[in-house]
Amino acid sequence: MAGHLVKLLLENNWTVHATVRDPGKAHKLRALVDLQTRFPGRLQLFGADLLREGSFDDAMSGCDTVFHVASPFFLPEQIENPRVELLEPALAGTRNVLGAVNRCASVDKVVLTSTVGAMFGDYADVLEMSGHVLTEDQFNRSSTLENNPYHYSKVVAEQEAWRIVNGQKRWRMVAINPGLVLGPALTPDSDSGSLFLLDELMRGVFFYGVPDFSFATVDVRDVAQAHLAGALNDDAHGRYIVAAREMTRFVEMSRIVRRVHDRPWLLPRHQLPDALVRLIGPLFGLSQSYIRNHLGIRFTLDNQRSIDELGLRYRPIDETLSAHADAWQTWRKAVKA
Repeated sequence: MAGHLVKLLLENNWTVHATVRDPGKAHKLRALVDLQTRFPGRLQLFGADLLREGSFDDAMSGCDTVFHVASPFFLPEQIENPRVELLEPALAGTRNVLGAVNRCASVDKVVLTSTVGAMFGDYADVLEMSGHVLTEDQFNRSSTLENNPYHYSKVVAEQEAWRIVNGQKRWRMVAINPGLVLGPALTPDSDSGSLFLLDELMRGVFFYGVPDFSFATVDVRDVAQAHLAGALNDDAHGRYIVAAREMTRFVEMSRIVRRVHDRPWLLPRHQLPDALVRLIGPLFGLSQSYIRNHLGIRFTLDNQRSIDELGLRYRPIDETLSAHADAWQTWRKAVKA
């Protein structure tokens, strides 16, 4: 998502200081280097480490707006050590970025990338909310390092951010809480859980069928637009759900991608029986608790504030997934060439 935000800012005549983990890894910076060529003199790259205090000070110098978008996202089957892989970079990163904001007198606005997962833990949590509708006033109270660690890392980090905000009066903060971010990637070199999920789908890992899981989805370009609007609108405040109002079933995602996939026979047409998912799910890193609290559960998201106050007009899921698949196939062919 960060690449799309940088691109959007440059297209809107901003001067951008972007931080990267390792400026020496040229293959991961291709999209940013291309943007430097397209917008000469307006994009500068800085090395910074979420875990190192003070490493964002140079990049922030002279800036008036900070977008804190960096935080690792992995699906359950990708995680080995949730404290090291998720919690520490999310929490320390928030403290170090906002600590730099407190030291940088020119900054008056911060836009924080959170997630709808900071509002609920398991899908089953939303079933206990009024009308089975997720709203911005909810905070995730059920996730732990052992159960849904990504959501846990994000709610802990967001709550720490609001604590820091409330401890000062010079700058304001808006939190953007997106769903599963999909759409055309600017680079194939990403460990994002959303890209991992769709990569597995398009490679044929789910050839025999998908479980009855659903996702709150949003186009990466809409998420970037929400960040820009959050910075530009002086009346924007608090948290914003940035996701489609209705969830999308995994099997429907597969059917959409089949229409543009160059090997459509790899993608499933049908859902797996729930009993089979409960039986084999643990073999793929899904606990029985995770399956019980997500399988077959859908809810509604109240995204009205993002429409009314940020001016978002959400792209349809068909457009998002088609663009996602097209970009994925383009990158795959480029690697093989």
